[in-house]
Amino acid sequence: MSSTSEELLQKKCLPCEGGVEVCSLERAKSQQTAVPNWELRPDGKWIERSVRFKNFVKMIEAVNRIAELSEAEGHHPDLHLTGYRNLKIELTTHAIGGLSDNDFILAAKIDALLGEKPTADGR
Repeated sequence: MSSTSEELLQKKCLPCEGGVEVCSLERAKSQQTAVPNWELRPDGKWIERSVRFKNFVKMIEAVNRIAELSEAEGHHPDLHLTGYRNLKIELTTHAIGGLSDNDFILAAKIDALLGEKPTADGR
């Protein structure tokens, strides 16, 4: 059963050093509906989103807030800064080689941190 974005926001990432089952492609697609700003890669092992900021300083401020959130959750995204104001955020659970509930929890929390409500068109 998939969670809503509100339910994901209430959860905490759980430590994962392996031994957790990877989300099936079907489950990943179902969970992704709760975080529609995020795109599920075709292999079903990553979710990602891109955000464009007003300027470099705003992007770095967001990166620092994401870093603090990620540390608090114990789950860390891959962050790619390009073109001085573009940020690509990628989530997977490296320890298991695919997606876990932690990825969707952190995605929802990043969206909330960025002040964005989930939308079907990713805006």
